[in-house]
Amino acid sequence: MNAVTAAPGAASRALAVLVSLSLLSLSASAPPPPAVEDAQWLARAVVATADNRAAPFAVVDKKNARVFVFDTAGRLQGSSPVLLGLAHGDDSVPGIGEREMSRIRPEERTTPAGRFRTEPGRNAQGEDIVWIDYDAAVSMHRVRATVKSERRLERLASPSVADNRISYGCINVPAAFYDAYIKPALGSRRGVVYVLPETVAPHERFEFLSRPA
Repeated sequence: MNAVTAAPGAASRALAVLVSLSLLSLSASAPPPPAVEDAQWLARAVVATADNRAAPFAVVDKKNARVFVFDTAGRLQGSSPVLLGLAHGDDSVPGIGEREMSRIRPEERTTPAGRFRTEPGRNAQGEDIVWIDYDAAVSMHRVRATVKSERRLERLASPSVADNRISYGCINVPAAFYDAYIKPALGSRRGVVYVLPETVAPHERFEFLSRPA
């Protein structure tokens, strides 16, 4: 599997080797981490029921704060840590997409779970994004490190999952990963993103799990 970036130089080549080895280890004899197992299990169910309708798709594991990108056949293309909504929960507050951000309370800043038909879009600054739930103003986009006190880049690099909860509900992705995987798969056409719930069982959010393969 290719590395996220392919910048020139010895340091970049070394980084590419390390990334490739870490990704290849997912198929080695050692069992994959639970986050990978959950995402690949869901991907197999998606393809078996044709729920992705022959489109590439992504799975977001909120419990482990990671996104997984799959091709149309459910083969894992890449995975990355992400930043998620500050508050735990699987539903958006009704009407939250119409409110000013300054009026959204901390306990209301959730990343909703479920199956979402995505579409490419742009935010108020003109940056390309992937809309997850347009009505709730939830999107997937490159991480923005404009507020230094939030330490968003450091949170992404941290091995802890606890500090990945910081956003108003949007899914923040490292810029290099977004450009290499998210944008090609979901940035030029409508697609599907599956956000695993953290408060209920997956079959309560994904109707296709009860369909025969």
